[in-house]
Amino acid sequence: MAHYFSEQPETASRPGSVTLVLPDLHLRLATDRGVFSPEKVDIGTRVLLETVPPPPQEGDLLDLGCGYGPIALTMAARAPRATVWAVDVNRRGLELTGRNAEANGLARVRPVHADEMPADVRFRAIWSNPAIRIGKQALHEMLTRWLARLTPDGVAYLVVQKHLGSDSLQRWLGEQGWQVSREASRAAYRILKVTP
Repeated sequence: MAHYFSEQPETASRPGSVTLVLPDLHLRLATDRGVFSPEKVDIGTRVLLETVPPPPQEGDLLDLGCGYGPIALTMAARAPRATVWAVDVNRRGLELTGRNAEANGLARVRPVHADEMPADVRFRAIWSNPAIRIGKQALHEMLTRWLARLTPDGVAYLVVQKHLGSDSLQRWLGEQGWQVSREASRAAYRILKVTP
């Protein structure tokens, strides 16, 4: 897992699969080593998906740090008329997200490398289990870059483990001028709601 935020994971491929069961959907997802949480859907991701309100039904939505796609595919299933951009730097994860979207019949998922995202797209919603382990400076740069692309009425939901700095991240976001609130807390995870 240490290299899930690498562009080309050095970990040898060992394909697997996980099942994501939520009250409103059931997805089978292909996984592989070298991506985030390949053995099971991460608890933080589950808390996010079980807690946040439905995404906007139209427009552009973003899964920031998509991995193999559980958040992006859930957004697409819950908002079938929206376009869901699944952004990551990990090429293996992006390939898996594309395969998983196709296998689950979710044609409006667009896996794209973070540096190849069209510059003019603005997001009505961002859902993310951000890569906290990339380090505070890199995390702050990543969030600054992508939160700035919210539409004026857009909203971001971030899931962050309490022990990995959710409270300090909430303070920092507020200091940067964002409206930020803790929407939920479960299993040592916080759901932060961020708006312009």
